[in-house]
Amino acid sequence: MRLLIYIHSLENGGAERVVANLANYWASIGWQLTLVTVAARTSDFYVLDPAVERVSLDLADTRPNLLAGIVRTLRRVRALRRVLRTVRPEVALSAMHTANVVLAAAARGLPGLCTFGSEHNFPPRAPMGVLWETMRRHAYGRLSAVVALTQECAHWLTINTAARSLVVIPNAVTWPLPAQAPCIDPRGCCAPDRRVLLGVGRLSAEKNFAALVSAFGLLASRHPEWDLVILGEGPVRGALEAQVRNAGLQGRVFLPGRVGNPGEWYQHAALYGMSSDFEGFPNTLLEAMACGLPAVSFDCDTGPRDIIRHGLDGLLVPAGDAALFSAALGLLMGDDELRHGFASRATQVRERFSMPKVAAMWEALFACHEIRPQP
Repeated sequence: MRLLIYIHSLENGGAERVVANLANYWASIGWQLTLVTVAARTSDFYVLDPAVERVSLDLADTRPNLLAGIVRTLRRVRALRRVLRTVRPEVALSAMHTANVVLAAAARGLPGLCTFGSEHNFPPRAPMGVLWETMRRHAYGRLSAVVALTQECAHWLTINTAARSLVVIPNAVTWPLPAQAPCIDPRGCCAPDRRVLLGVGRLSAEKNFAALVSAFGLLASRHPEWDLVILGEGPVRGALEAQVRNAGLQGRVFLPGRVGNPGEWYQHAALYGMSSDFEGFPNTLLEAMACGLPAVSFDCDTGPRDIIRHGLDGLLVPAGDAALFSAALGLLMGDDELRHGFASRATQVRERFSMPKVAAMWEALFACHEIRPQP
């Protein structure tokens, strides 16, 4: 199989991690892989198998005015079309909404090519504006199929786009988790006799780590042996640091930044907390559970309810209910037997969302679409 994958960048993010993991898996079984990004290779965080051909369009200009955006998109379409004509893949796969629109335009009329787009967020929670929403609506009808991470997302796309075929394929979890720079030893942050409640993700508003800090603040005095660690970087770091200071939680709440060895941190922790306002299909939740962490999560749109089996390997609480979120965390922090029982079953995500199983779903999708020119 000759496969080309197109995505904006390989920076540290969920969709980028999914793409890198899939590319590396397919390269390992002998597929001919080309991975194309808009951004320069200097921005790469994830490491690719040497067998993957890496192409950068180096067209990541982000000037915010409308005219510049139109010109920028047209340049990306032309550049990707040149790569498609040179590589001549059998299948081209794009990741995230803007990349899907560009691929649909770039592949138009090229013979012998199947094109697949993939959504990595829940669209109504991440609106793009009238222009991009309109382009997505029509462009998805030019793709052979569009892949959603959840049934909720597929339903929205059915109603709001012209997609001819919609398939639900979840993210996979790799096991054991790979490690790369920057590697930070969790023992330098937390003493070995401490129990750790862990959160992982970009420090951005939609992850709502403020709710996780607040919930821990309500529990800290009743559970003096526990600390909270939040891994990641992002624009709300300053606000979170101020929240920790104002709550008097210095020495109990830690923000070590971005790490390339999350597996060691998951292994060091005892409980995982997810406080997001919305998700697509959270990789960090999969990874935490694969490492044997029970989880407490808001039942937000979308993903946690597809991963956590409530009362079996974790707890789901109504989205935004801060009191119940804190109570659920406190229940597991205070009950070793319950927490360990959940932990023993959490690792079943390794099989439920294994890379071979998820990759096989993609491969079945590719196989069932006749290779034909796009309209």
